[in-house]
Amino acid sequence: MIASRGIGSAAACTKCGTPLPAQKSGDAASFRCAGCGELLTLELFPAFYRATGTFALGEAPTAEGEACCYYHQQKKATLFCSDCGRFICSLCEVRIGGASLCPTCIEKGLKEGGKDALVTHRTLYDSLSLSLALLPILFVFITVVTAPISIYVALRNWNSPGSLLPRSKFRFVCAIVCASLQIIGWGALLVSKL
Repeated sequence: MIASRGIGSAAACTKCGTPLPAQKSGDAASFRCAGCGELLTLELFPAFYRATGTFALGEAPTAEGEACCYYHQQKKATLFCSDCGRFICSLCEVRIGGASLCPTCIEKGLKEGGKDALVTHRTLYDSLSLSLALLPILFVFITVVTAPISIYVALRNWNSPGSLLPRSKFRFVCAIVCASLQIIGWGALLVSKL
């Protein structure tokens, strides 16, 4: 875990808020928090010791050794990306789910869908499977086709990410049971006709 700036000019534990011991700028230190015992890594930059609000948004670096933004070399880095670790200025920072992300990590997360906080929609395969099992009952003859498709969709997507809200596998189970009953019904109908 990485320590963060707390109230005033003291660094504080991100888990419990306990003030951390003073440290020289630029030196990295790892130690356990006195309050909660969490293992912390603390590295302070020169800007940490300035009073809050004394520099403009995206200000140019003024002292040697101060980090520059990865995307804007003329601007001062104020934090780092939680995913890739690149230093970024406050103009590049986007906070999502408590993490600070750079533009590249956001774009990568949108393309790959790896970050749940960036997901805007999901296909609800459990609802699709249940619909394939129940709606065709209104048109009995198409259940010959839709029942096997419903079972396939349910089994194929059993472990797919579901809704963004927690849901159980109940719809999948209902779809499989209904579709199986339809297939058994068609099988019984065929056997009785022979």
